[in-house]
Amino acid sequence: MQNFRRIVCGLVLCLSLSSAACVYSPLRPSDEPVRFGKESFARADYGLAEQNFRAAVEANPESIDAWVGLAASYDQLHRFDLADKAYAQAVKLAGNTPEMLNNLGYHYLLKGDRVQARRYLLAAAEADPANPYIQSNLYLLETWSTGEPLCTSRC
Repeated sequence: MQNFRRIVCGLVLCLSLSSAACVYSPLRPSDEPVRFGKESFARADYGLAEQNFRAAVEANPESIDAWVGLAASYDQLHRFDLADKAYAQAVKLAGNTPEMLNNLGYHYLLKGDRVQARRYLLAAAEADPANPYIQSNLYLLETWSTGEPLCTSRC
């Protein structure tokens, strides 16, 4: 009988903990849409990534990851007008971090604005000179139109 009580108490405890984890709280929305968005983006399924990141932004408007993911998804879908708005919100939340400046540089590169891309990428490189993503995007900027580097000193 005592074993039976332990089993029942254990089951009740497990069920109460598992149901508590599933309760939606407006103060702390689930991170699942962001995770699904990142997975979809990694598979180059940008439409699904956009849907997931949009759901994440709606669930938690303070999520920097969700805003940046949404902006990057819009970039890949060539919806630069919407990407501009999402990046503006991300910058408002995160500030001009090296990562944000790098993302904006790549965004402008995709839009075809090499002047703005250079401005943001150089600012990112100044803030974090050892960041390999920033260095890669600077190299990409140099080789964007011709396929050949514009400089020979560091290339």
